[in-house]
Amino acid sequence: MAEAVLDIKQWGNNLGVRLPAAVAREAHFHVDQRVRVTVEGDQVIITPVDATKLSLEQRLAVYDSNRHGGEQMTTTQTLGAEHW
Repeated sequence: MAEAVLDIKQWGNNLGVRLPAAVAREAHFHVDQRVRVTVEGDQVIITPVDATKLSLEQRLAVYDSNRHGGEQMTTTQTLGAEHW
């Protein structure tokens, strides 16, 4: 079991704690992984968020062109070695 005693630091308007590599490794955490932070009583719990990969069909089904700025390539002009 990995364990560490850490100091809480100011990070902008928030508070932060850096996880030691041994703790992150044992928890199977990695850089840019999404986690959920919850409070139960006097305990703070960090839980990995399910990072299920979406298929192309699933990504296209949730695509919102208004939110994402519309089509990214609205031209039919050849930009490289493409052949249409």
